[in-house]
Amino acid sequence: MGDSSSLQYVSPYAFEAMQKVDVIRLAALSDPELRLLLPCLVRMALCAPADQSQSWAQDKKLLLRLLSGVEAVNSIVALLSVDFHALEQDANKEQQLRPTDEEAEQVLQLMTSRPPATPAGVRFVSLSFCMLLAFSTLVSTPEQEQLMLMWLSWMIKEEAYFESTAGVSASFGEMLLLVAMYFHSNQLSAIIDLVCSTLGMKIVIKPSSLSRMKTIFTQEIFTEQVVTAHAVRVPVTSNLSANITGFLPIHCIYQLLRSRAFTKHKVSIKLIPLIDVYINSIITPASKSSPEATNKPITEQEILKVFQGHAGENFRQNQCSKITTQLLLLYYLLSYEEALLANSKTLAAMQRKPKSYSSLLMDQIPIKFLIRQAQGLQQELGGLHSALLRLLATNYPHLCIVDDWICEEEITGTDALLRRMLMTHSAKSHSPKQLQDAFLQLQSNHTQVMQILEHLTLLCASDLIPYAEVLTANMSQLLNVSVARRLLQTVNKLWMTLNTVMPRRLWVMTVNALQPSLKLARSHKYTQNDLMIDPLIVLRCDARVLRCPPLMDITLHMLNGYLLASKAYLNSYLKETADQDIKSSPSNAMAMQGQTETMEVTREELKNALLSAQDSAAVQILLEVCLPSEDKSPEQLEIEDSLLCNLREVQCLICCLLHQMFIADPNIAKLVHFQGYPCQLLPLTVAGIPSMHICLDFIPELIAQPELEKQIFAIQLLSHLCIQYALPKSLSMARLAINVMGTLITVLTQAKRFSFFMPTLPCLVLFCQTFPPLYEDIMSLLIQIGQVCASNVATQTRDVDPIITRLQQLKEKPKELSSAFNLFPLSVSAIKDLESLDPDVQLCHQVESTIIDIINMSVTSV
Repeated sequence: MGDSSSLQYVSPYAFEAMQKVDVIRLAALSDPELRLLLPCLVRMALCAPADQSQSWAQDKKLLLRLLSGVEAVNSIVALLSVDFHALEQDANKEQQLRPTDEEAEQVLQLMTSRPPATPAGVRFVSLSFCMLLAFSTLVSTPEQEQLMLMWLSWMIKEEAYFESTAGVSASFGEMLLLVAMYFHSNQLSAIIDLVCSTLGMKIVIKPSSLSRMKTIFTQEIFTEQVVTAHAVRVPVTSNLSANITGFLPIHCIYQLLRSRAFTKHKVSIKLIPLIDVYINSIITPASKSSPEATNKPITEQEILKVFQGHAGENFRQNQCSKITTQLLLLYYLLSYEEALLANSKTLAAMQRKPKSYSSLLMDQIPIKFLIRQAQGLQQELGGLHSALLRLLATNYPHLCIVDDWICEEEITGTDALLRRMLMTHSAKSHSPKQLQDAFLQLQSNHTQVMQILEHLTLLCASDLIPYAEVLTANMSQLLNVSVARRLLQTVNKLWMTLNTVMPRRLWVMTVNALQPSLKLARSHKYTQNDLMIDPLIVLRCDARVLRCPPLMDITLHMLNGYLLASKAYLNSYLKETADQDIKSSPSNAMAMQGQTETMEVTREELKNALLSAQDSAAVQILLEVCLPSEDKSPEQLEIEDSLLCNLREVQCLICCLLHQMFIADPNIAKLVHFQGYPCQLLPLTVAGIPSMHICLDFIPELIAQPELEKQIFAIQLLSHLCIQYALPKSLSMARLAINVMGTLITVLTQAKRFSFFMPTLPCLVLFCQTFPPLYEDIMSLLIQIGQVCASNVATQTRDVDPIITRLQQLKEKPKELSSAFNLFPLSVSAIKDLESLDPDVQLCHQVESTIIDIINMSVTSV
């Protein structure tokens, strides 16, 4: 072959070689000739051959060797790596799917037909609409486009009739509206997902194919203003629950709120299902440039209309849909208040303050009852119940007391259900007026009241609500001495049942009913707000309540609730008044920020101090209640000392509450014990409050206080803690106390020494009783105290050396001398002489008495 460097066309020789697939002749071609054939040769190497013989396999190896030396082959391979077989199959399928123009016209006529108003008709229209979106090529001519426009207009006009006649809750009307909104916000992927989910198949829809349909929707059928105005007229979904499928007004309103369409076109909206987005549109402006572009909150009058004749008073006449509406509105109220508090600083900086709902409005809403109903409807309400519980724990912690939830389980349990099943007709026939008439005759006849109250215990909590006012108003009559204990316990039981459905109203009525007779005569009524600001009002009740365990149980329950409510109230108040921290006086932004942070810390500290003072005051009052009455006769005091008395029962109730308070906030326990309380209550508090062991943590700090009274109280407290909790930590604390006492011997004056050691020496007996290894240290301490006191009175006429001698002998021979001391006690003259002695001499005798007690205790234990 000649020079072929200038070849531009395939030579006949090369063409014949390719035609006959003669690999040997192809291998003989020059590089320029071969380059013209490279695409064909590469394709030959890639395709699976029809000839599977051995000779062709050898030829293919030669062909591959021939191509391996050419650099351009890799690029050609990349370009030709296409599955032509699959491509051919896809082309065949597309060709099979393509209808003719006549068939396309017939399909479009079918899809734009107007079916009857039945559920099947609604389904047909929805599917047809989605088919138009999926296969927009069906509408290709102006005539077809006009036909589609007429059909869409008919859908918009007839949607309400279809929904009402067909009896469906989610129809094509909501779908039309939703698609229009998606087109306006350019959410084409959302439209594709909607179409695929409605048709029940995965269809590949190119967003570009929806461009013409987007123009039709946004400019001709559903302009943004038309969409916004139309959404308000969409009827509310009846019997709304999590079980409803399809597209609801809820989807449409949600999208409009997100895009701020309501605000932009000044369309008035009220209660809507997606509350969170609505609340955000009320509080947060659409943009910084237009802070007034916010929606308006629901008015209190509109809210009250929903709760008029609320479900708690007449539940059987209220359907599930009514309860759902009230629960959604309750969620709106709680979320709205929480959002206001969370955004208080931002709103203050923007000088905006959306209206907060009044406490009077919240008092008229049966929050606890609605929460109970939501618990029973969790299947229908989706996650609404859990969301309400979270909001309740944040805004109304006094309605989330653990004891209340446990009590509810008992009230709604199997036993209660069985009692109601066996309830007679007479038990249902008692009216609140009959109960009031029976209370009027209480002094002369207990039986009638008791009978009615026993029957009322068979009623469910919601049915008891009409009796609440009569029951609480007559509580003061139950304080008379002659009232039977069973009657008081029945009233307590009914009160606790009512507490599960209407706690806040019940508490206010009860506090007012249990006021002292003087206040009752003046008709002074406390409000819910009064009790949240000052929870200690609960304890300013008739003094007889403090010795009536069933009513004291109720009082303590209310006190605990209002202490929790007060904390939430002060936290809310602090956030609501956050704008007071933002001052415009400093010109420097950094200085302004620093001043704001400082004021925040100061206000937070003041709030915490107020809450601590409030809690500690409640604890101190309750501890005083535990003391025996001073104005009692000896016989009554003897009764109060027994284990089966009202005082003992009240003490147990108080100890239970104090235990809960100390566990919830250990700082309260520390504050109360640093304040101190009567030492005669220490045996009660240490034994009756299980959480008192936490006091061991701050005993060293309490002993280190400069006030002598606090040191005395610390050692007395520690002695009882050692008896109750014989732990290694208690032993180390006892050693510390002994060391402190040994140090104070030499630094205290005579008067302070007498004041300190007289009440603390008996504590050494308890230390020895709990920890025998401390015997030697304690005995040495007592001898040291005796020696110091004796040295101060050595100049007096009376010689106290015999006492010191006896102390030394007692230490050396405790058993022999202690028994002799018991046989020959002090004479009457010696006792009178003892009373006339100076403090040091009295302290010496107290030391001797302490040693004898320790020895006797040791001998007895042996």
